[in-house]
This record gives sequence, structure tokens and C-alpha cells, in this order.
Amino acid sequence: MSFVELVLHNVTVKPLRLALTALAVAIGMVTVVSLGVVTNSLKNTDLALLRTGRADFTVAQKSVADLLSSSIDAATAARVARTPGVADLTGVLIGTTRLDASNPQFLEIGIQPSQLDAFGVTVVAGYAFSASATHEVLLGYIAAQDLGLLVGGTLHLDHTAYRVVGLYSTGQSLGDAGVMLPLTTFQTAQRQPSQYTLLFVRVTEGSPVQTVQDRIDSAFPQLATIRTIEQFGRADRSLSLILAANRGATILAVVIGAVVVMSAMSLTFVERTREFGLLSALGWTRRRVGTMILAEAVTIGLVGAAGGLELAVLAVFAIQHLPVLIGVLHPQYTFPVFLRAVLTALAMALLGGLVPALRAAVAEPLEALRHE
Repeated sequence: MSFVELVLHNVTVKPLRLALTALAVAIGMVTVVSLGVVTNSLKNTDLALLRTGRADFTVAQKSVADLLSSSIDAATAARVARTPGVADLTGVLIGTTRLDASNPQFLEIGIQPSQLDAFGVTVVAGYAFSASATHEVLLGYIAAQDLGLLVGGTLHLDHTAYRVVGLYSTGQSLGDAGVMLPLTTFQTAQRQPSQYTLLFVRVTEGSPVQTVQDRIDSAFPQLATIRTIEQFGRADRSLSLILAANRGATILAVVIGAVVVMSAMSLTFVERTREFGLLSALGWTRRRVGTMILAEAVTIGLVGAAGGLELAVLAVFAIQHLPVLIGVLHPQYTFPVFLRAVLTALAMALLGGLVPALRAAVAEPLEALRHE
């Protein structure tokens, strides 16, 4: 019997123990993969929201519960626009509304029509609304396809009928799945006069973007400038909490999984003490005995990881279809997420199998053979 065959035999000789230990690893995998996929998807959603505006960076209110809770008054926006190095500033008011069961978080963007071009908006059909229009909207072309609406159609938002005067494209799927309204009209409807959610800033040619960001951060301590996904935590506390929970869950999964694997492998050591003594008497080195135990632990970890990955996909599917996340969560099963899951499983197995492996390796052959 080869070394690999021996490892597989030892692992499968106690199928119930294998199943229960692998299940513990699988539960850890479900937690790690699910949180990893959800976190990555929410980060990408937020990043897509920022990239809807054609800007060098975005300005939001600091430390709000989520990005859409940001609120910046017009006077502050005007002062930001006068910051040295700022070439252009576009202020938008962003909200969401429930259209139907398929669109519980439909994106609404209030913007001045004169700033559509600076915001990166291309009208692909119809025409843009006027600044004073009260019942006209531009509909993203993806939203138009999903809702079956064309130019001239009627869109109902919060019990108010709006005429679709044009279709637009921003080059970002999130922005193109929403609707744009005249800024003043939307501010009135939201009861937020002279308020913006986000400011999209373009710097003058030749000005270092980071320098302009630092100037705004210094002059306006209540605001946060955002250019990369890593800077999101400065404005969006909920995303920071999710990232922290993701890291914490991974550590907890490793610890719990390692304890379970260690318990199972320690029981194996007690039951197989005579076997280890016999192997040593037959010429097996301490390293080879210890390696066998670690290989068994890793095999259990990989079995658990395989089952956990399948369960994680089902868990993410269920989370994705929660009413509050429909249209918001777009799972992306990236290679780094799966790599992290596999490495977590290996960490559980190696840490859990280390002590039993050392005990098996240092066991004295004669004493082990006398063990009952």
C-alpha cells in the first residue's frame, strides 16, 4: 500500500468521524466564502456608483451609515469647488425607491442638465430634460430594457408620474439601471433642498489628484474624499463593519475548525498509538509518521472545503434573493475568494493536525507497542 493509499484508508476507516469533522470545516467555509462574496460584491457596487460620474475622485460626508446617507449642502459644495486645483465639480442627489418586487432599490439620481456631459452621461435616444421640468426624466437604457419603456413612456416614482423624455448611458451598469431627474425637482421630492449626496470632482490638468484630495480633506474635516475602494471606509461605516466582520469571521473559522480537527486527530492518536509504534519499529522515521498525520488532517480539510464551497454558493444565492438586497447584491465568485477559502481550510487542517502529528512523531516505539 502506497503512502497516499494509506492516508486515504486511515481517513475513511471512520466515516462518521470524517463526516462530522469535515462538516465543521465546511461550516467555516460557508462563512468565509459567503462573507467574502457578499463583501466583494458590495464593494464593487459602491465602486460602480462612484464611477458613474466621470471624475478624478468623489467627495462624501464622513462616517455616515452608508454612502447614500451622505448629505452635503450647496454652500459647502461651492466652497469645495473653489479649492485650488479643482477644475469642475458636479453635485448629485442620490436616492432609491421601490418600483416593484423585482426593483426594490431602484436608483434615482438628481442632476442639473447642464452637468450631464461632465458627469459622463450620453443621451442615446430622445433629449435631456430641462432644469425646471417637474415631470420629465431620463431613463437608463438598461432600466428601459428591464421595464419595457421607450421614449415617451410613463414611469411612476413614489406615486408620481414622469414622462420619459430620453434614454441615457454612462458606461456603468449600475448607473444605467436607474433614472435621472432634474436636480431641483428631485431635491423637492426628497425634501432635501440645496442638498447633495455626492460631489464628483475633476482636477485641473497637471494638478496632482492626491494633493487636491489632501487640500479638501484638510479644509473640510466633515467630508471625505474617495478615489479608491480602500478609501471607502472613510465615508461608509457599514462597508467598514462588513470588511471587519469578514476578517473576524475568517479568524474565528480557522480557530474553531482547528480545534475540531485537533480533537478528531487527537482521538485518532489515542486509538492508533500501537500502530504508530509498529510503524516506527518497521523503520518509519518520526518525520514520516508526523507527515502522515498532517496529510490525513489536510485531506479532511479539503473534503470539508469541497462541501463548504457548494454550500456557500447556495447560501449566497439565498442572501442574494433577500428582499432588501434584490438589485443591490451581484455576487461575483472571484478566484481570490476561493483561494482564501482553500487557504483557510488548509490553515484549519494544519493547525489542528500539528499537535497530534508531533505527539505521534515523538512516541517511543516500545511504549507505543505496550499501549492498550
